[in-house]
Amino acid sequence: MSFLKSFPPPGSADGLRQQQSDTEAVLNGKGLGTGTLYIAESRLSWLDGSGLGFSLEYPTISLHAVSRDLNAYPREHLYVMVNAQFEEESKESVADEEEDDSDDDVEPIAEFRFVPNDKSALEAMFTAMCECQALHPDPEDEDSDDYDGEEYDVEAHEQGQGDIPTFYTYEEGLSHLTAEGQATLERLEGMLSQSVSSQYNMAGVRTEDSIRDYEGEYPVSSV
Repeated sequence: MSFLKSFPPPGSADGLRQQQSDTEAVLNGKGLGTGTLYIAESRLSWLDGSGLGFSLEYPTISLHAVSRDLNAYPREHLYVMVNAQFEEESKESVADEEEDDSDDDVEPIAEFRFVPNDKSALEAMFTAMCECQALHPDPEDEDSDDYDGEEYDVEAHEQGQGDIPTFYTYEEGLSHLTAEGQATLERLEGMLSQSVSSQYNMAGVRTEDSIRDYEGEYPVSSV
């Protein structure tokens, strides 16, 4: 495949955490061969016996897990989902892209499976992946904690500094309403009062008040 390239394997300078030989790489169901998987702090790399391979940047990795479901794949492996496209483009894939131009918002996804000959190494591979990916947090998650609104500084207020928030009583609030706002408020109050008065005549329920109202409208004559 065209994305396979020759490059030196990661070493101690790259923060190599785990090196797993005799590991088969599978991309979207297609075997790439058997080689060595390098789990380093800088990136995740795989190289075959001829020195060709690929590297994955941690920010593009959206999911990684140990898969032991033999119904999903016949051998236990390290599953890695990447938000990128790696397969060699063919005439058919180009035609499909032209048909799917309307789905520009759909992000490409590639599924890698790293199958070590020694499946007992899977836990160590997974742990190394977790540690290395933790060094590359998603910047969008960090930005979500930021708050752009203004905060009320209680300490500054107690010291007589800063702006004091404005509070109104009910009457003062009414005076600040426009004519349209007052009309809306009156309409809502009317709806609320109707709702309260109707609660005594709920469907299928007879309360003491509803019984008195019924008897007032329809006196019961004694025999």
